[in-house]
Amino acid sequence: MQNPNPNNFGIAPDIDPHQYDSWNAFAANLGYVFWAAAFLIALGYFIRLNSIGGNKEKYDFINKHEIKWLWTATIVFVIGLCCYGNASIENMNAVLFFVRAFVTIAFGLIVALIIQNLLKFYYPFFIEKRLKLLRYKPRISPKTGKPMKLLSEEEEDAYLDEGMQAEENIFSVDYDVWFDEQSGYTQIEKYSGHLHAIQCPECNYQTFKVVKEEITKLPTATEEGEIIKHYQCGYCGYKAKKAVILKHHVSKFEHTAASA
Repeated sequence: MQNPNPNNFGIAPDIDPHQYDSWNAFAANLGYVFWAAAFLIALGYFIRLNSIGGNKEKYDFINKHEIKWLWTATIVFVIGLCCYGNASIENMNAVLFFVRAFVTIAFGLIVALIIQNLLKFYYPFFIEKRLKLLRYKPRISPKTGKPMKLLSEEEEDAYLDEGMQAEENIFSVDYDVWFDEQSGYTQIEKYSGHLHAIQCPECNYQTFKVVKEEITKLPTATEEGEIIKHYQCGYCGYKAKKAVILKHHVSKFEHTAASA
């Protein structure tokens, strides 16, 4: 018996056009499941963030986890998008079944790449604004319940040991010292220095980081030192270097003796 001629789409007239209905229904439902999971991941992150009490703790949590959590939610969302899109084509044969699978996967990769670039190069601007608000929001003294004062770079040195001052000198760490003028209570907070990206002067993305530090002159008790900081943009590859003065080193013993 001669097989009937297939139509322009490669589907023979005697093939049931609804033979993949069960798969389409399953793929659509699977898409809903992945979308719900993506929503729950994002919701879980923000619930966890809002449950954190201190501003410093929130700062660290956002800085360390937010982009990772949102990227995970994005991957799950895109998988759901691929499943739902794969189920949208009704008339199908075995060959086109794999073709549409390839097309939806390729589409999903493109969408994921676009969102990844948004999270990597644009979203850090939004995060940076929130981090600055959290970092410089006045801390409340547990002793008096009143707002504390953020000390200047010169004032805070009296509350930092030599190791902390050395870390600040090479910009590997930045310390904030909050002081309660009424009770004398101090709160020291530690922030990463050169590991934190800044805005690139070439492409304007928040991807400009220190990749190398070179001390050209060590500070002494009487003279300042110098360090060369090498920057590189993680997006456009722009490189730059900057000379930074290292404050001269004065030990606590010498400081005490001078005061006496």
